Amino acid sequence: MSKNNLSERQLLNIAGLGWLFDAMDVGILSFIIAALHTEWNLTPNEMSWIGSVNSIGMAVGALVFGLLADRIGRKWVFIITLLLFSIASGLSALSTTLWMFLILRFIIGMGLGGELPVASTLVSETVAPERRGKIIVLLESFWAYGWLAAALISYFVIPNFGWQIALLITALPAFYALYLRIKLPDSPKFTQSIAEHKPSVLDNIKHVWSKDYRKPTIMLWILWFCVVFSYYGMFLWLPSVMVIKGFSLIKSFEYVLIMTLAQLPGYYTAAWFIERMGRKFVLITYLIGTAASAYFFGTAESLGLLLASGMLLSFFNLGAWGALYAYTPEQYPTVIRGTGAGMAASFGRIGGILGPLLIGYLTTKGASLTVIFTIFAGAILIGVASVIFLGSETKQKELA
Repeated sequence: MSKNNLSERQLLNIAGLGWLFDAMDVGILSFIIAALHTEWNLTPNEMSWIGSVNSIGMAVGALVFGLLADRIGRKWVFIITLLLFSIASGLSALSTTLWMFLILRFIIGMGLGGELPVASTLVSETVAPERRGKIIVLLESFWAYGWLAAALISYFVIPNFGWQIALLITALPAFYALYLRIKLPDSPKFTQSIAEHKPSVLDNIKHVWSKDYRKPTIMLWILWFCVVFSYYGMFLWLPSVMVIKGFSLIKSFEYVLIMTLAQLPGYYTAAWFIERMGRKFVLITYLIGTAASAYFFGTAESLGLLLASGMLLSFFNLGAWGALYAYTPEQYPTVIRGTGAGMAASFGRIGGILGPLLIGYLTTKGASLTVIFTIFAGAILIGVASVIFLGSETKQKELA
C-alpha cells in the first residue's frame, strides 16, 4: 500500500480510529468522574471542574492546532495531538490529588480539542464532493464506538481493577500515532495551497473574519457554543445523573451503556440523509430532536422513560454532531480551513467549560434536573435558529 495513495475506506479507517480513541478518553472521563466522587469524596463543584478543565484544554488545543494545521499540514497536527492526549492520559492514571489530575486533564484536552477539527478537515479535503458529507458523518460514527469501548471498559474494569487501569488503557493510541507517521498522506488540497501561498497566522485570522466569511463564522461560533455547552453538560454527567436519580454506580454504568448504543443508528441515519436532504436539514432536525429528548430526560420519573429519552438523546445529539463536523470545514477555502474550523471549535469549547460547571453549581443550589435539562434544551434551540437564519446549504459544494 502506497502511503501517498490511500483509498477512501483506508483514510476513513485511519482517521476514524483516531476519532475512536478520542471518544474513548472523553467517555471514560464521564465514568471516572462518578468513580472519583466516591473514592476522593468530591463535591459537585469539584466534579464539574474536571469536565470544565478538560474543555479549557480543548479550547486552547482547537485554536492552537487549528492555526498550526494551516502552517505545517493536517497530517502532522493529527499525529502530534494523538500523541499528546494519549501519553497524558496514561500519566493521569498516576494522579494522587485532584490538582494533579486537573493539570493532566488540561493537557489531554489540548490534544483532544486539536485532533477533532483537523481530522475532519483532512478527510473533507480528500473525499469527492458528492460523498464528502456522508464520509464525514461516518467518520464521526467512530465516536460512538469509542464511547461504547469506554462504557465497556468502565463497566468491567473500574469496579474490579480501579479507574487507574482504565486510564492506562487509554494510553494505547500513542502507538497508533507512530503507525500514522508511516501510513497517512497529507491533504492534497493543503499541499497545493501551501505551495502557492503561505499566509501568516494573523492573515488567516483576519481572513476568517473578513466580509466574505463573517456571516458563516458567526453562525458556526453560535452553533458550536450551543452544541458543545449542552453536550458536555449532559453527557459528561450522565453516569452521575443516574446516581443522583437513585441508581447504584454499577447500574448507572449499565444504563449509560444502553443509551450509548443508540448513537450508532443516529450516525448512520444522519449519514444517509446528509447527501439526500442536505446539511441544514440534518442539523435542524436532529438538534430539535436533541432538545426535545433533553427535556423529557430531565423530567423522567420512571426507568422506562429515562432509558427511552436517554437513547433518543444519544440518537439525535450524535447524529447532529456528525452533520456539524461535515458542515464546518465546508464554510471556508483551503488556505483558512484549518484556522476557521479550529477557531469555531475553540469558541465552542467555552460552552464545554460552562456546561459542566453549570450542572455542578445548580446541583449544589438544589435545582432540579428538570430545570437543568430545560436550560440545555433551550441552548440547543438557539443553535437551531443560527443555522436557519445564518446558514447556507453546502451539499456537494466543491471546496475552494
